[in-house]
Amino acid sequence: MVEAKQAMEQLPAGDELVINFDCTQATDSLPEWAAENGYPVTEFVKRGAAEWSITVQKP
Repeated sequence: MVEAKQAMEQLPAGDELVINFDCTQATDSLPEWAAENGYPVTEFVKRGAAEWSITVQKP
């Protein structure tokens, strides 16, 4: 989460950040973090048995 926050700060408006993760708790916490910060989730997919990818956009 810390790395995602830092990466979003560096992105220009309109760019997207793809976060790949394997922590089941993050399936809830990452979308919540995005919503709380006004970052639209443009994609959220399950990539494997315990792997996900979420894409958030910097407005």
